[in-house]
Amino acid sequence: MQLTVRQAAHYFGVGEDQVRRWIANRGLPVHRANERMHLNAIEVWEWAVERGIPVSRSLLVEARRAPEDVPPLLGLLAEGGIHRDVEGSDKGAVLASIVARLPLPPDVDREHLLAVLEAREEMGSTGIGQGIAIPHVRNPILLHVDRPLVALFLLRHPVDFESIDSQPVHAVFLVVSSSIPVHLRILAELGFALRDPGLRELLRGRASSEQILGRIDELATATTAQHRAQTRR
Repeated sequence: MQLTVRQAAHYFGVGEDQVRRWIANRGLPVHRANERMHLNAIEVWEWAVERGIPVSRSLLVEARRAPEDVPPLLGLLAEGGIHRDVEGSDKGAVLASIVARLPLPPDVDREHLLAVLEAREEMGSTGIGQGIAIPHVRNPILLHVDRPLVALFLLRHPVDFESIDSQPVHAVFLVVSSSIPVHLRILAELGFALRDPGLRELLRGRASSEQILGRIDELATATTAQHRAQTRR
């Protein structure tokens, strides 16, 4: 899904000049073809989530039209698992440990995945602040997975990820998707959950898996109830 600068401005709720400033000064990814600029929806969403910049969920309209069913975040984490005491004294070592532990089909090239994640970090930190990072592949189709998953890695020691708030990272979420629409929808759900102070505190304290999953379930239940209440109005 490609966006014009005007469309991107609409999703952000700002003027076109602001979007152009973000492109020039804050690394908002942009592509140029036939002397025209366009933005990729998944790159716009990633950029906004990583920097804590509000963006309309209507950006995901196309993703919602996709035929793939995406499990709730609780199910995605059950698929990917919560991994503890992940080793690594720097960002590269942590990424290597994560790729080694990630539950993937046997035919997935882990070395290639690690190279892609490292290249992504070279483009800009995926540390979103408050001790959390979400490194993920920009083109998830390259992984050729049948089912999406989200894996949570709790680091043995906090590591500098060059995050936007300069805080070291203690929790890393890795999103593995089968398609770009699915990837977008998972990122949206994960980004929403991570706004919750209670969940962030559980991650900071390396709470039990039951506590972390319980809080995510509570958030999902509350969101569903709120949606139902709104539809009755």
